[in-house]
Amino acid sequence: PGARWEPGIKLTAKQVLEVAIVLLGASVDLPLLLRAGAPLVIAILAVVAVGLAAGYGIGRLLGLNPRLATLIACGNAICGNSAIAAVAPVIGAEREDVASSIAFTAVLGVVVVLTLPLLIPVLGLDDYQYGALAGMTVYAVPQVIAATFPVGRLSGEVGTLVKLVRVLLLGPVILFFTFRARRVGTQKLSTATVVPWFIAGFLLLAAARSMGLIPGEVAGPVRELSRWMTVLAMAALGLGVDVRVLGRVGPRVIAAVTGSLVVLISLSAALIFALGIG
Repeated sequence: PGARWEPGIKLTAKQVLEVAIVLLGASVDLPLLLRAGAPLVIAILAVVAVGLAAGYGIGRLLGLNPRLATLIACGNAICGNSAIAAVAPVIGAEREDVASSIAFTAVLGVVVVLTLPLLIPVLGLDDYQYGALAGMTVYAVPQVIAATFPVGRLSGEVGTLVKLVRVLLLGPVILFFTFRARRVGTQKLSTATVVPWFIAGFLLLAAARSMGLIPGEVAGPVRELSRWMTVLAMAALGLGVDVRVLGRVGPRVIAAVTGSLVVLISLSAALIFALGIG
């Protein structure tokens, strides 16, 4: 795009994205943790923690730069494009890193939705277990719905619950990376610098939703608005990307996303049986 479009592109890629992250908090219900039950919560926490570590480690082993490896890890472990978009400004990721991680994660996300039901007969999963597996591995809430409700209502309800608990962990993960980035840098730590305004807003809306101040009929449209704002921000990021860079890192990014996804699915299935979930 020409130079005259640059201010609008930057505004959309940054400020619009930050507002989208804040609005995402309105769809997060903290009591979900209580309804999920201890074994399921333990499994979700373990999957996110190991998924982050494994995704980053695989990316680095394949020669990806630390920021790109971090984006892939967060996208796989938490909530796909939303997590990538939220973490990117915190770690100072380049546009090319954001675009490549989102592009290849999105493609494999669709593949997972289409192929995950094939594991039901292979692993002998019941509807509850399959819902838990989908919720712990599929990237976005709409994708979880697409992967589970055709199997059964119970699978859909469990999958959505588990997925929303994973989304709930986005705030703490971003705080971790924010604190880590400040420690590595030379800036003096303060509450204002450690906690980005959009994360504070995310947590505030999540708390309001949990206390019943944001009713469900409002949370749904707000979540949809957040999704569309995120799409706009992703488009703006894409407009500033050098496609030649994507071509150079493409095979390694695909390998990193695939490898970390295999770890995520394998660990999730193992924990479902080990913890007696279902």
